[in-house]
Amino acid sequence: MRKRVLAVAPPLLALVLLSIVLFNGGLSQWLEDWTGETELKQQLVAMYSEVSQRRIDTLDLTPIAHTGVNPYGVNVFLEQEVEDWKLQRSMEMIRDSGARWIRLHVPWADLEGPGKGKYLNQRGEDSWVKYDRIVELAREYGINVLARLDDPPDWTRADNSVHNRPPDDFNDFGDFVAAFVGRYRGRVQYYQIWNEPNVYPEWGNQPADAASYVRLLKIAYTRAKDADPESVILAAPLAPTLGTPDGLNQGDLAFLQEMYEIGARDYFDVMSVNAYGLWTGPGDRRVEEERTNFSRPLLIREIMVRNGDASKAVWATEMGWNALPPNFPGEATHGRVSLERQAGYTAAAYRRAQDEWPWMGVIFYWHFRMVRDEPDQVVYYYRMAEPDFTPLPVYQAFRLLANQAPVLPYGYHQEDHRALSYQGEWTGRQDPRAVQGSYAEAAAPEASLTFTFRGSGLRLIVPGGAGRGRAYVSIDGSPPPTLPRDSQGRAYLDLAHLNPNWTSPASGRGANYNQADSLDSGPLEPRWGASVPLASRLPSGEHQVKIVAASPGFSVDALVVERDEHDWGRLSAGVALLLASLGVLVWAYRRQ
Repeated sequence: MRKRVLAVAPPLLALVLLSIVLFNGGLSQWLEDWTGETELKQQLVAMYSEVSQRRIDTLDLTPIAHTGVNPYGVNVFLEQEVEDWKLQRSMEMIRDSGARWIRLHVPWADLEGPGKGKYLNQRGEDSWVKYDRIVELAREYGINVLARLDDPPDWTRADNSVHNRPPDDFNDFGDFVAAFVGRYRGRVQYYQIWNEPNVYPEWGNQPADAASYVRLLKIAYTRAKDADPESVILAAPLAPTLGTPDGLNQGDLAFLQEMYEIGARDYFDVMSVNAYGLWTGPGDRRVEEERTNFSRPLLIREIMVRNGDASKAVWATEMGWNALPPNFPGEATHGRVSLERQAGYTAAAYRRAQDEWPWMGVIFYWHFRMVRDEPDQVVYYYRMAEPDFTPLPVYQAFRLLANQAPVLPYGYHQEDHRALSYQGEWTGRQDPRAVQGSYAEAAAPEASLTFTFRGSGLRLIVPGGAGRGRAYVSIDGSPPPTLPRDSQGRAYLDLAHLNPNWTSPASGRGANYNQADSLDSGPLEPRWGASVPLASRLPSGEHQVKIVAASPGFSVDALVVERDEHDWGRLSAGVALLLASLGVLVWAYRRQ
């Protein structure tokens, strides 16, 4: 009898665990959030796929420019707006949502439509006026502009069968880019060159051609930098697809690799992607070439790393889930979620990107609002607000998240990251030996730096040498055990006497600290990239840091937030559920 009980105990226990999943709404929701799937069978498949899939090399702890900015942005259609009060209302709602970026479509045909050098609208009026007003309002409301430049006028092509087709002479586009960038120099800094050139109709009714796009990108990049050396150029996001036999659509991964082989690396500053979830949620961590989900940017990042381009950021120029009504007469080509799930997925996507992808910069939600009611269009149902400005649940969820105090997340961050709060006298310094060429220096005693980071460890990247200054450091109100203490028990960091074992993370040696090493071996020669361990093996979560300069010259070059490599709770839950499923199958088989 005892043997029989012992024999059936494991499958019974598995059945109990599975029953919890089936009948406990909270755990079921957790599984859905994690895997992005709503059905138990697909949730189990997703968990297995995540455990068994290959490792993606994304070089997370690498200095990356253009990642420390406010990550919240929205796509807008303000170029279609006619009434000024609607422009102002849009800017007001965008500002209140916490977004600090808009992605503005600038159709070339809308500015230079009549002919070469003729910047007139269809009524013969100055076509710059509209864009001047949008840029002016954005600055007034504290919103940055990413300008998407494409859509040539008809006079640039012999074949006008598809309005997205690139111009016959790419230099005409270069002239337009130079004119636009030159006009808005100092007011607009970021520019996206074209959109989805790997698919029809974005590249016209002709085969996708990576070589041609790179040539266009090179011309645009060169002309933009001539007009404004501070301009930042984004390569076009590629449509996530495997391609089609007719060549009108080419797979995004193959297209990007071909771009690199041709030499595109030298002609953009930021890579952009479209990060739609479509049929699964933001927790779907399966990464496969054949799968289009929110994790696909990992494959784009992997190609960048493989081609030696890890120091560039990735920005998601479009992201969202489609709340297509159940009674919509057409096909759900973009997936379908409820308004409530759209809101929850959007917030979770931003949180995941910030916690797991330190190479990701701004994510632009698609989209804020359409100018007109177009309920027959699938794309209409991504909206945050109705055309009459009525906010939807996704707007409220976005606003709740984006207006929270910023936290320094996992990753390698610059001294100007938005989560860092400087008080007192600090000076921004430029030096090619510094990380990304800049650092912050305390100009007077009592200048302080405070911030909250989320992780299990923290390193401070600093320059060392004579005259660099000293600062007191505390984490969660206590002195870090890795630093020496003065007579008053305060932990201090003296940049003139750095531990020689503190090496740059880029060296691969890490920042191994031995308390027996002397910190008072005399002033060092000028030294850059020292990695000072401030904390390790902390409980995963948020921690408060305060650094107070004791003398002028204390400098901060960068910060590295570390995290536990393994999420044992999630892994254990996944293993338990897989075992539960297997146990139920075995039990059912034996019963038969």
